[in-house]
Amino acid sequence: MTTFASGTDTLTRDALTVLQPGFTGTTAPDWLLRRLGEGLASVGLFGRNIDSPDQLAALTAQLRAERDDVLVAIDEEGGDVTRLEVRTGSSFPGNHALGAVDDVDLTREVASELGRRLAACGVNLNWAPSADVNSNPDNPVIGVRSFGASADLVARHTAAYVTGLQSAGVAACTKHFPGHGDTAIDSHHALPRIDVDLPVLMSRELSPFRAAIAAGSRAVMSAHILVPALDPEHPATLSHKVLTDLLRGELGYDGLIVTDGMEMRAIADTYGIERGSVLAVAAGADAICVGGGLADDETVRRLRDALVSAVRSGELPEERLADAAERVRSLARWTAAASAADPAADPDPEVGLRAARRALTLTGARPTPLTEPPYVAAFTPVANFAVGDETPWGVAAELTRLLPGTETGSFSGEGAGMAALAAAGRRRIVAVVRDEHRHPWMTAALDSVLRSRPDTIVVEMGVPQAPARGVLHIATHGAARVCGRAAAEVIAGE
Repeated sequence: MTTFASGTDTLTRDALTVLQPGFTGTTAPDWLLRRLGEGLASVGLFGRNIDSPDQLAALTAQLRAERDDVLVAIDEEGGDVTRLEVRTGSSFPGNHALGAVDDVDLTREVASELGRRLAACGVNLNWAPSADVNSNPDNPVIGVRSFGASADLVARHTAAYVTGLQSAGVAACTKHFPGHGDTAIDSHHALPRIDVDLPVLMSRELSPFRAAIAAGSRAVMSAHILVPALDPEHPATLSHKVLTDLLRGELGYDGLIVTDGMEMRAIADTYGIERGSVLAVAAGADAICVGGGLADDETVRRLRDALVSAVRSGELPEERLADAAERVRSLARWTAAASAADPAADPDPEVGLRAARRALTLTGARPTPLTEPPYVAAFTPVANFAVGDETPWGVAAELTRLLPGTETGSFSGEGAGMAALAAAGRRRIVAVVRDEHRHPWMTAALDSVLRSRPDTIVVEMGVPQAPARGVLHIATHGAARVCGRAAAEVIAGE
């Protein structure tokens, strides 16, 4: 039996209903359970909340013991951005690898299996897929999270991903509307701006979102980006022109609109999270995502009170808040019905590895398998905020399994190449890079290594924009664990 809010008025209940907060720890804190009893309807999970599938299932059961229709959301894109496997690396390649294969049936199968695993753990809303067209190769936050640089390719794979994920009873939340691909700034740190004219925006950025809507995406996430062609004053998350006039009106979208994390500096540093949340709901957002950084009861109270005060002052129409809350409840009803349905397909635990293998692009000499354990030199950039630095990446772990005795080291900055050469000694070198085209120091390091050791094997685990170099160059199109395994199999001749 669902526990409805007791002792709280409708307005306060609606204000809690539209929040999607996070928390710390691997069990639900008392304050969160209390808020669920008062009307909170959604909870967001992050890597810090997850130790294992069994623990996650116990956590979601704990939440549902308090409110059985709670939306449990997670940022599980697969590939580089994983929360289910944050400490081991993902069993699924990310979007860029799937786009490189360009088999929509495979994308649908991968998303379905990922959804099945989420559903088995009690998660029913996934803040994925990324529908951003990675038209700017210098983009610091999207990159391999995008299916690619072609709007048509991104559109068809976004639709396939939405269909596959939702076939498992997990609601898709397509992001980051109206498109974060043509930015050179990470909105976790500042407010990006996309200066393209309206025809380009309509044909490029919006094409994948049209496809997602046609595929029935149950949620869409807004981006904290300024797009002057749509609204010269307000970032998309806070723009009535973007969320209501464009997304609701012109594109005909009727599902849940979720904000990106409100504590991200693009909003927090310019509007503050309370003011930003009020403006977002007034603009047309239905759910306020917060908790990646701010994850406590005080944050929930502040946002609840800001929304209630805005309604009472007349700044936020009460019917707009009520409409937003009802959309949250509507999605909860859909997930309840979807979870009760028969699964769309049988489990396919190897689909991620098969996809990663198909995504490899090999350039250079015909690969001669290594028989002696190599030295793996990982040229390691600073991880972007969405990926985080908790998740291991590279090929060393998989090569160690296949070629026991493999050694490895991580190098960065000036002198990284010479340091790697010194550490490798006489061993064969496998140089691992990630978005080499974005890091001049990485290019210099690889130059140094290849000058001295032209037999070096190069593995590119980011977007393969730099020229293919090395006796063998392997582009994995992502840094997920399965991508590393697929590359290691080639190197070791498995």
